[in-house]
Amino acid sequence: MTLNITLMDSTTTVMKKQTASPFFRSVSALALLVSASFSSFVFGQPAEDDYYRMIRFDIPPHINLEAGGIDLMPDGKLAVSTRRGDIFLVDKPFADPPKEVQWTKYAGGLHEVLGIHSVGDWLYTTQRCELTRLKDEDGDGRADLFETVSDGWEISGDYHEYAFGSRPDKDGNQWLVLCLTGSFNSNVPYRGWCVRVTPDGKMIPTCSGIRSPGGIGMNAVGDMFYTDNQGPWNGTCGLKHLRPGSFQGHPGGNGWYNLTGGVIGKRPTEPQSGSRIMTEAKKIPELEPTAVFFPYKKMGQSASGIACDSTGGKFGPFEGQLFVGDQTFSTVMRVYLEKVKGHYQGVCFPFRSGLGSGSLSLKLTDRGLFVGGTNRGWGSRGNKPYALDRLVWTGEVSFEVHEMRAKPDGFELTFTQPVDPETAGDVASYKMQTYTYIYQASYGSPEVDHTEPKITAAEVASDGLSVRLRIDGLQEGHVHELHMGNVRSVKALPLLHNVGYYTLNYIPE
Repeated sequence: MTLNITLMDSTTTVMKKQTASPFFRSVSALALLVSASFSSFVFGQPAEDDYYRMIRFDIPPHINLEAGGIDLMPDGKLAVSTRRGDIFLVDKPFADPPKEVQWTKYAGGLHEVLGIHSVGDWLYTTQRCELTRLKDEDGDGRADLFETVSDGWEISGDYHEYAFGSRPDKDGNQWLVLCLTGSFNSNVPYRGWCVRVTPDGKMIPTCSGIRSPGGIGMNAVGDMFYTDNQGPWNGTCGLKHLRPGSFQGHPGGNGWYNLTGGVIGKRPTEPQSGSRIMTEAKKIPELEPTAVFFPYKKMGQSASGIACDSTGGKFGPFEGQLFVGDQTFSTVMRVYLEKVKGHYQGVCFPFRSGLGSGSLSLKLTDRGLFVGGTNRGWGSRGNKPYALDRLVWTGEVSFEVHEMRAKPDGFELTFTQPVDPETAGDVASYKMQTYTYIYQASYGSPEVDHTEPKITAAEVASDGLSVRLRIDGLQEGHVHELHMGNVRSVKALPLLHNVGYYTLNYIPE
């Protein structure tokens, strides 16, 4: 008689066929009872769940959550807004497991709320049509005072005219990114723009060139970024720096420069369709290149919410880095940014998969990362129509590339754990290819202009925490896709995620 045994964790499946002696059957039964995290370490295959555990909320059946915004209230409750215009308060949001939490409706009748944050007693909400603030004045747990802060942009009724709002910057301004009409055109004022709203409600046009945003957020030093999605003038999804006065790449909304009164300068030159974005950036000073491309169907298909790790190490070793959602893949990605020649650029890595629905909104706290999801419109790998999950660091540090920094002749990799000098110092442990995207008015782009740079040296630092890759054939304006499948830690662990994608817009001098 034979017995088929499947040993599984969240990243690998191993199938073994063995003769079933009584002893083997006993051992096999025991093996099937161990946890996924234990089995992953025993068989040398670390799993994401070993380091970042997922806690799923049970959502009452009468609530269509589709979480577009998440924030903590002063009383410790979690506020969650929905695309359908409701806001709910969740008590005991850090309960583990969250079985006894209570959901209370705080407000309703709003218009697709894709951004909330609390300031004192006020809850600011970014609706499609305006920035609104709400307050519970009589203390009954429901908002009863609604005030318009700003409605300086317009809507046409098209379903795609999303508006995503940020937390206040250091000056108290809130930044909003406004999707083009139908994600293609700008039929009403300021569609395809980023605007700021001051504490007293004044709207300041800030950047043009936006197509279809999926989220907005600040980095550790307070600079603002948003995610834009594949389509016309966007070969793939990307993370973009909202440098005031910049042009973000899609010219569809540039006609509204005539409304700005010159507050952000002149209308930029029209880009040439069929070119490359770095070619056009050299001709158009206002054009801000995409800081990080998310290669299509490799990292995701619908980049979304942004959260910066400012927890002081309470969420693991990635202080100062960004976490970015992807709605289609139901994932969270990790981004390391640096400035080269005055512009942000950097690398993206996979971070956590398996979210319950399409990752849309992110809120990072000292006690974990809340991720709100929806699969409406585009579908998602997470098969629930909506979800609310919390990722909690287990305290174990995964073996990862911590940072990937551009150098004049290659890259420097830093690691979360010391590397094995033999594997990390072998150029055969690495493989790199590069490519870019057509910058064009047509929808999206395939990967084009492929090259295969030669890795000539891999120099391991004395402390084992960094490796200097020397490379012939760096390509300005290309994604540098680096695979590191043979690199091991000093404990013989493989990298939890062994691929990174660095967008090399500028080569350091």
